[in-house]
Formats: sequence, structure tokens, C-alpha cells
Amino acid sequence: MQAFLKGTSISTKPPLIKDRGVAAAAGSSGENKKAKPVPWVEKYRPKCVDEVAFQEEVVAVLKKSLEGADLPNLLFYGPPGTGKTSTILAAARELFGHELFRLRVLELNASDERGIQVVREKVKNFAQLTVSGSRSDGKPCPPFKIVILDEADSMTSAAQAALRRTMEKESKTTRFCLICNYVSRIIEPLTSRCSKFRFKPLSDKIQQQRLLDIADKEHVKISNEVIPVKTVDGIFAACQSGSFDKLEAVVKDLINEGHAATQLVNQLHDVVVENDALSDKQKSIITEKLADVDKCLADGADEHLQLISLCATVMQQLTQNC
Repeated sequence: MQAFLKGTSISTKPPLIKDRGVAAAAGSSGENKKAKPVPWVEKYRPKCVDEVAFQEEVVAVLKKSLEGADLPNLLFYGPPGTGKTSTILAAARELFGHELFRLRVLELNASDERGIQVVREKVKNFAQLTVSGSRSDGKPCPPFKIVILDEADSMTSAAQAALRRTMEKESKTTRFCLICNYVSRIIEPLTSRCSKFRFKPLSDKIQQQRLLDIADKEHVKISNEVIPVKTVDGIFAACQSGSFDKLEAVVKDLINEGHAATQLVNQLHDVVVENDALSDKQKSIITEKLADVDKCLADGADEHLQLISLCATVMQQLTQNC
């Protein structure tokens, strides 16, 4: 089990005999290589537009565009986790095929710099490249590339202005897909050059069915409970101890076990409000911190750091009476 988690494999084959030479060693090295484990979020990402769940209007329009092997500039907006990135990646795979996908698509996500320099260099250089309209399988392939700018609402105004000019100049060779949570943060000159698609929040029933399907395929047994009450009680016990080292260890374990920080925030809120040992002033301080942390998590902040900050505030309030 430890070997699997570390991404290594244990070989049961006998050692190579020296007489076999370099050729035998080279051949066996390829056989011993094992595919790396793929996260389920990538393994079960939709491979085609038809597999996108609960976004019927968006899928219908995109399928019409794909039939003509053409796409306008796109602007996808809506809450996180609704399939915006998965949809454009699936559409790109249908357009270009598996072989050309990596050559024709440039994806910039939240981990990339969003300043004007990236637009001037990385995006502009990629957009200026010309491509042919042929695929090895004989299917029609559009003579353009796709630039995907995930979380485009975090780009600076100067970078967005520079992107507008690039979209105009390279319209024959490149299509742009801007993905954001808040369309109001995108400047008007960009939104006017894109076909806008709103992604609806996924219903609980759709999410539950998708999770059950994945669990069934992976042979994993899951229960209806989200986070046990004892988990939240463990956080409060660590906060009451007054030991920051103990608190840090508990939070680290929660993150490593895969608990969602947003769910912890929701359950902590209920526990704090119903806690009679806290005064109204203490409750107000903690709930204000809960609101700040919830906003930071929605903006993509680090879950570990936000939980540490929240628990430190709770510990400060709980230990005041000691």
C-alpha cells in the first residue's frame, strides 16, 4: 500500500543477466514502467461534449458549432464546479483529436501569472502560430488554435485590455475561451467579442448521482454522511487545549484525509452559534472570521492556511475564559 501511495511499483521479475547486454536492459526498462495513478477528477472528466452534465443549453449550442468545425470566441461564467473547464476541453478534443490536442490548445489556469507580460509574450506568441486543417484520422480539423484562460476574472485590467487587441489581430488563427466565476469583472470590450454562456449550479441530485457512479466504478463504498460530528468536536477540543502545535496537527490531518474546508466552515458555524459556553461577543468575533474565511475559500485561497487562521481565532476566544 505504501508503495502505491508513493507512486512506485514493486517488481517481481528476476534480475537481468549481464550477458543479455544493453539491448535486453533497454527492452525490460520499458516493460517495468507502470502508469502513474490518475486523480479521479481527471480520470472521469468528460471526454466529449455529450458527457457534460446538467448544462443542456450550452451543450446544444456547442454541438452545432462543432458540426461545422468552427467556434466563436467564448466566455463561460458561473459558480465553481459546474463544468466550465471540462466543457471547453471536451470540445477541443472533439475538434482536434487526441494527437493534435496538446499542440492546438494553450491552457492557462490559476497557477499562472496573470499580468500583461503573459498576454504579450506567452499568449501572443502562441496565437501567432499558423496551423493546417488536417488530422491523421481523416476527419475535418479547423485551421485554428484555442487559448483557454481559466479564472479570467483574476486578470488585471491592463492584461485584459492587451488581450482585446490580440483577439482582434489573431482572429483567423486563434479562438479564445475565457472562463470566470464573475462576468462583471471582465471588461466590456472583451465580453462584446465573445459568445457568453452561463453555467447553472449543479443540483444536489445530479452531484449525488455522479458521485455514486464513480464510486461504483471504483468499487468504493460510501455513506450519506458528509463529515462526522466527532470531527468537528475534535477541532473544538484542539482549540480548547490552547496548544497551537496540537491545533496545527489536527488541521493537517483533516486536510490530508480529504475533508472539504467549506463544509467544515458550515458545520463550525452551527456549532459556534449553538454553543452556550461562548458569549455573544465571542460568537460575533468567530462568526465574522468564518465569513472572512468563507470568502477567501470562494476566491481560491489555500484551505490549510485558512483553517489554521480560523481555528487560531476560535482558540483565542475559547481560552479567554480559562
